[in-house]
Amino acid sequence: MTALTSPDAILPAFWRVLAERGWHGVTMRAIAAEAGLPLAELRRSFEGPWALLEAHGRTVDATVLEGTVDDPAASARDRLFDVVMRRLDALQPDRAGVIRLMRDLPTAPLLAIWLSTRMLPSMAWMLEAAGLDATGPSGLLRAKGLGAIWLAALRAWEKDESADLSSTMAALDRALDRADRIARTFGFAETSRASAIESELGSNAPTGGADPQPQAL
Repeated sequence: MTALTSPDAILPAFWRVLAERGWHGVTMRAIAAEAGLPLAELRRSFEGPWALLEAHGRTVDATVLEGTVDDPAASARDRLFDVVMRRLDALQPDRAGVIRLMRDLPTAPLLAIWLSTRMLPSMAWMLEAAGLDATGPSGLLRAKGLGAIWLAALRAWEKDESADLSSTMAALDRALDRADRIARTFGFAETSRASAIESELGSNAPTGGADPQPQAL
């Protein structure tokens, strides 16, 4: 993969095309033209639009992990808040394309299902970034619970046009507060706040089918 065909060079072009044409109008020829690359060069690196979404997810995960600074004094809630907001910050440069994709998903059910399967690995990495256990069955439940919190924040972000994302932060605060309240309701009131948040991430896990929102973005 050359510098010109790296994800960092291609992904912005992909999102610009998606913002203009919608998911169903995205073609690799249009992406290559937007990026100023021969189509053959693009093919050497990516098989198609789904592969570009996969690369985008890995890039966002890595961006959050690279920006993580360990702070043992911070609570689990504060660390989760920071991780989710930094993930949203990583989406901000491609906001128009991401929002267009979110709005197209109800007409792309297979894509919605695929994205829901990519959510869990990404949420597990976000738990690792927050210093929370993401292994084993309990880690799987925590990843699903964090997915529900992420989805609440993502929906707020979609509608939030403020420069400081204040509405998004308020929605994330509410989601985390709800997580803490549910944890205490289920008998974790005597545990530390960090343990309560960790435990509720499991009890808050969605149990239905795939949500038609791009949870892994």
